[in-house]
Amino acid sequence: MKILLSNSSPDPLYDQIVRQIRAQIISGDLAGSSPLPSIRKLAHDLQISVITTKRAYEELEKEGLIDTVAGKGTFVAAQNPGFLREKRLKVVEEKLAEAVSEARLLGIDLEALGEMLGLLWEQDQQSTARAAAPSRSPAPSRR
Repeated sequence: MKILLSNSSPDPLYDQIVRQIRAQIISGDLAGSSPLPSIRKLAHDLQISVITTKRAYEELEKEGLIDTVAGKGTFVAAQNPGFLREKRLKVVEEKLAEAVSEARLLGIDLEALGEMLGLLWEQDQQSTARAAAPSRSPAPSRR
């Protein structure tokens, strides 16, 4: 589990932890039933207060993303695929809402924004196709 904290961020440390763990669970980097470090270990590793990590874990538990089992530890909650899809859709919607707000500030209309989204979609598909294509080695030269 990778967590990077920024003291210069306006977001509280516990919120930075929550967002990063949530993102790793939603993306599948942290699978269901995976053990998480104890509150004390995470606090030690990140060099922050145990209270901060406790608050982060409490937030994640409220969201149903992690479970704490007394005497055993804290684990990523088993997620059903529909729930994870819904979480991912929410992330996409939030990012699109940000893009719409920025577009409005710049005076970009819906049609132009749609065209930009279409172009980005095509570029991503091409990049994905290139990455998935088997690499071809040049044929050996004959002399």
